[in-house]
Amino acid sequence: MDEHDPKEELIDTIFRNGTITVVGILLAFSLGFVTHWAANPVPWRLYDLFAVVPILVGIALQMRALSKLLDMSSLRRPIYERANRIFMAGLILTACGVGLAILLDVFEMSAKGTLPGA
Repeated sequence: MDEHDPKEELIDTIFRNGTITVVGILLAFSLGFVTHWAANPVPWRLYDLFAVVPILVGIALQMRALSKLLDMSSLRRPIYERANRIFMAGLILTACGVGLAILLDVFEMSAKGTLPGA
């Protein structure tokens, strides 16, 4: 590991490993959603970009966080906390994009009158 100040607070490796597991699992779910959505036979529309862009930026941030967490320097508290903030920003962006995608689909179905019971 890099030379560091002996007074610098370090993160326990077991705690960091659990964080890496959570980040990896949620990143896999995010990638799985995009893969499933891309394979959908319904044609994409231009306004789908309003949902796709935050999802892709969020996934990129999640990947960046995972990359930082896999580095040994992430045992130092400031680096670990920064990786967590990056991950949370990515997760929130991805969730907003997924929510927007759902809303866009609902609005489209309601405009076409294809909602159940309509």
